[in-house]
Amino acid sequence: MFASMPVTYRANLFQDRKELHQFLLACKQTLIEEGQKKVVSISIESKPLDPLAVLDKIAEPEQLHFYVEKTNQGEAIAAIDTAAKFKLEGVQRFDQAQKFIDSCLANTIATGALDLPFSGPHFFCTFTFFDENLNEDSPFPAATVFLPSWQVSCKKDCCVIVVNIAIDWHINISDVVDNILHKLDKIRSSANPNFKYNVIERQHKFKPQDVTDKKDFQASVLSALETIRSNQISKIVLAHAIEVNSPQPFHRVDSLKNLRRMYPDCYVFSTSNGKGQNFIGASPERLIRIRDRELETDALAGSAPRGKTPAQDAYFAERLLRSEKERREHRVVIDFIVQRLASLDLTPQRLPEPSLLQLSNIQHLWTPIRGKIPVGVHPLEILAELHPTPAVAGDPRDVALRQIRRYEAFDRSVYAAPLGWIDHRGNSEFVVGIRSALIDSDRARLYAGAGIVAGSDPDKEFAEIQLKLQALLKALV
Repeated sequence: MFASMPVTYRANLFQDRKELHQFLLACKQTLIEEGQKKVVSISIESKPLDPLAVLDKIAEPEQLHFYVEKTNQGEAIAAIDTAAKFKLEGVQRFDQAQKFIDSCLANTIATGALDLPFSGPHFFCTFTFFDENLNEDSPFPAATVFLPSWQVSCKKDCCVIVVNIAIDWHINISDVVDNILHKLDKIRSSANPNFKYNVIERQHKFKPQDVTDKKDFQASVLSALETIRSNQISKIVLAHAIEVNSPQPFHRVDSLKNLRRMYPDCYVFSTSNGKGQNFIGASPERLIRIRDRELETDALAGSAPRGKTPAQDAYFAERLLRSEKERREHRVVIDFIVQRLASLDLTPQRLPEPSLLQLSNIQHLWTPIRGKIPVGVHPLEILAELHPTPAVAGDPRDVALRQIRRYEAFDRSVYAAPLGWIDHRGNSEFVVGIRSALIDSDRARLYAGAGIVAGSDPDKEFAEIQLKLQALLKALV
């Protein structure tokens, strides 16, 4: 699947400055020609750290970063700054991103504690919803892939720090060693047992403003229903956006702390463009997870609110499970995923009936889908087949995408797009960037969408979107 990667193993290069210097110097001496570059990736086991605290401690606004955490699984990973990066537009973005990753790994030397979870080089990827940005001011390119300079991750009580260093003929090894040891001290000093509990409360009440008017959204729903009745599409997902202004700049990390406390069963994430803009959210939807060539993906479509009492909650859940309209919307997503995976020679396995994914403020119909990945199929090939699913676009996909461009008066950018990572062994995890917001200093644009199928009601769909928007609005600081 991946190009070969030379690997050596040493227990802990950070214990001895001289040994680290000699090792990096030896790596530099393997360069054959002046223009050649190599990446040295060093993994080290660490005392427990909070990757979000590390992000807060060392990330700078002009640097790329990526952070994702699922609190109830005890997993979190933060990636900061770049040892190598790749940005592009166009329909070949997934294929080109794969080639970039393969090329980097072919010139990577990995060493250290490579037997631990999240060890070794990981590539972090942010894609936009559409493969080409029609808006020149779009905050993110169609694809961003980077190998971070620093990666800090934890899985329950196991914590790993990975440093990736780009080596060329002109690099000063002594300066590199000094920088590594200095930054490592800062990372270790981020350990603070009170960090996760010290959440700053909001000082101001925000007044959201619709990016598009409620009546415009409802008119779009009615028009989409006409298209559905004419059998041009069976489903389309229409998004709505609101904007919030704050007297002071939004605090990314404090907002993320709120999100992970409020939604421990979601993927809390943040990704940046290196220009001071950050895209954050708490997504319930995993697109793919790959471990040892085993694929997990989810069909997530069909929604209902949570009840204020156990009896009301059970009523909403039962009504969701029995709703013909919601089950039809859910079936569209299942059929799409199964067909797309079958085109890659996977044999998807799933349960015959959906179950419920119950979050703090909303519940969804949920069907996990599993499969063994054939040799030679790359995670980004699977991603290219699945994105966007009918859960965030519609069916048929190409027709729905054209209609979304027609109906939505704003740029989706990375909203509802794949965000995630791929490691040097082909393991991978991508989430769908929903329940999300683009933060730019003291401004935030929040996004949410609703699936429109036959039987949809414009008022109810708008109410569902407002419910989803509140999840993020309550967390912003």
